[in-house]
Amino acid sequence: MTVVNSVATAAPAPSRARRAAALTGVSLGYFMVLLDTTVLSVAEPDLAASLGASMADLQWTTTGYTVVFAALLLSAGAAADRFGAERLFRSGTAVFALASLLSALAPGLWALLVLRAVSGAAAAACVPASMAVIARLYPDPAPRARAISVWAAVSGAAVAAGPIAGGALVEAAGWRAVFLVNVPLGLLVLALTRGRSMRCPRSDRRVDWPAQVAAVAVLALFTDALIAAGAGARVHTAWSAGGLGVAVLVSTVLERRSGAPVVNRTLLRSAPVRAGLLAGAVANFTLAGSLFVLPLLLQHERHLSALETGLAFLPLTVPFAVNPPLTGRIVARTGPRPPILAGLALLAAGGTVLTCAVFTGSAYAWLAAGLLLTGLGISCVLPALVAAVIGAAPPGTAGSVGGLLNAVRQVGATLGVALMGAAATADTGWSLLLSAGLCALAWLVFAMTRPGGTPR
Repeated sequence: MTVVNSVATAAPAPSRARRAAALTGVSLGYFMVLLDTTVLSVAEPDLAASLGASMADLQWTTTGYTVVFAALLLSAGAAADRFGAERLFRSGTAVFALASLLSALAPGLWALLVLRAVSGAAAAACVPASMAVIARLYPDPAPRARAISVWAAVSGAAVAAGPIAGGALVEAAGWRAVFLVNVPLGLLVLALTRGRSMRCPRSDRRVDWPAQVAAVAVLALFTDALIAAGAGARVHTAWSAGGLGVAVLVSTVLERRSGAPVVNRTLLRSAPVRAGLLAGAVANFTLAGSLFVLPLLLQHERHLSALETGLAFLPLTVPFAVNPPLTGRIVARTGPRPPILAGLALLAAGGTVLTCAVFTGSAYAWLAAGLLLTGLGISCVLPALVAAVIGAAPPGTAGSVGGLLNAVRQVGATLGVALMGAAATADTGWSLLLSAGLCALAWLVFAMTRPGGTPR
């Protein structure tokens, strides 16, 4: 791999104030991307009433974003290397802000779904590129570690703020307002990240776009088949399943022939890496699925307003803002394995409590207890997983396994909305029971996988 933009390497070293401003901008860009995964949750009933959306339509307003986000994350790191991380980050931010503005003005459901997919592509451009920009701004390990901790802490704030901000915006101006908030955020990010000191070197690293498009098609058709099956649309399900089979075949052929495959298959030969990927997928499955089905329950069956629904999620979201630093210290002292096992156990327990509370119609206090256990579980699992999978990956593959973990987490989020949404058509309790069972299964797999790589 050769560097093809030597000018970028000669960019002036940024001052401390300039680096702080750029780090703020990069972190806000990550905040904006993650906020969009949670802020829409409490707007679902208002959006459904405004556009006449069915359950399947609501599922696609969320999964249209995460399907493209997940699939493109697999190649976004290579694209950042090839085109320049700062260029990709700023372009992704600009497209994301514009797509958000157009989403707020969407005349109908199909326009909104297309724009959600565009937003997902822009988000995929931002996330790996933001890490590369931080590495450029902070070349020394200790300052870089502190910068990454700031960047990661912002993600917790986005998850915590999403439901409350969404509830307040919907109360004030309807569902369209949850997209408008990204426009000033995007402009601020672009202002904070401009300048020569942000420039990153470019390389000749290849991106196999046909294989990448095939990966998007596989995930989209799989999600569509699940949503259609949940809605009882048998003909639609059959067509999607047939298309999925063709897409899988095409993707397999392209991957085998590719000189730059979308998925680094050597990573999947490690049992600890596979167990870590499963844990990440299940954690995001639970979070995204819960954020999709519970607002519908709280607003339709318990008659809470949008703002009250956002506040009801505080037991779930507050741990994201306060627990990761504690988890980081535990990981430094004991390694990532204990926090991951504890987090998966908390997730299974939280899902069980939520299931019982929904089936029995218990008071909000029981829902709050289940939400708190879930929030604590996810905020234990996710920070520790990065250390676990990177530590288990073969030498020289840290970047690839990090990108794969992020992609798998978004796949988990997509499947969470699709499968838990389908189960919720029968009863919300069944969807929560599904997530609890998957968390228990992930705990068992992770517990039975030796750190050295072989199952017990």
